[in-house]
Amino acid sequence: MELAVIKTGGKQYLVEQGKKIKIEKLEAQEGKEVSFDEVLLSMKKDKLEIGSPLVAGAKVAGKVLKQGRAEKVVVFKYKPKKRYKVKKGHRQHFTEVEITKL
Repeated sequence: MELAVIKTGGKQYLVEQGKKIKIEKLEAQEGKEVSFDEVLLSMKKDKLEIGSPLVAGAKVAGKVLKQGRAEKVVVFKYKPKKRYKVKKGHRQHFTEVEITKL
């Protein structure tokens, strides 16, 4: 069993080979390879390495599957008795990555 915890876009993700994850937008074309150098934890078979803060020499490789936007989130602000209301929508950009190598 091989696992790793990577850090990208200010968030941490638990990944394993073949897993698809949606992360913050990366500037990479679809079909290109990406490499994650910030590996916080690495586990191969029974050997566990915990970084302080990063595991030395560890890398995780992935393939960009698609660039997209998430579902719309509606933000509604309202103040009673003041005739104040604001309605906004937001769609966050993301990159879907398949982990190919730990």
